[in-house]
Amino acid sequence: MIKRIIGALAIGLAVIAAGCTDPRNHSQAVYVLVDTSGTYAREAGKAQLIINYLLGTLQPGDSLAVARVQSRSFSEKDIIAKVIFDQRPTQANVQKRAFRAKTDAYFRTVQGSSYTDITGGLIQGAEFLNETGAGRKTILIFSDMQEELDKVTVRSFPISLKSIRVIAVNVTKLNTDNIDPRRYLGRLEAWQKRVERAGASEWKVINDLDRLDAIFTKS
Repeated sequence: MIKRIIGALAIGLAVIAAGCTDPRNHSQAVYVLVDTSGTYAREAGKAQLIINYLLGTLQPGDSLAVARVQSRSFSEKDIIAKVIFDQRPTQANVQKRAFRAKTDAYFRTVQGSSYTDITGGLIQGAEFLNETGAGRKTILIFSDMQEELDKVTVRSFPISLKSIRVIAVNVTKLNTDNIDPRRYLGRLEAWQKRVERAGASEWKVINDLDRLDAIFTKS
């Protein structure tokens, strides 16, 4: 009888231990990169639609950051706002309202930069996401995906996006794309190959802002 009781206790403790894993393993972390360069800066205000959607979707314990893509984007100074939502729903709602106010104020006064360092933004985003320890990590890129670097900025090296989902949103077409659509398709294909070589778990393009639910739907 004692042996049975001890055995039952051991099984019970094992079940409890299995259920007491780090809650961050089940949380989500999202890093939003917003292109503020050149003519695309005029599109930046639409990014607030994505941010508002995320604020309504992410749960207590999840993480969210919004950063700008400009001439050189591998810097924490380019993070406009970041937060880990409190486990208490009421406090998380307070954080969400403050986050929305901060990003909304930024996009009302955004100024365009001369160059577009998408790669630097991806590296910075990966660092942020990995530090959260979240089980599901996503980078959203709000950009035309046309990277333009100055002569001294070096980005032609392999990067690591291991286990990170990369989603390009609102990828507008350039004038040259209208002349030759192969430029647009080729640009997206080149980025897909690069992020997949970097170990990304998924690559997706979402241009319909009315279908933002697709952000969290696997292909």
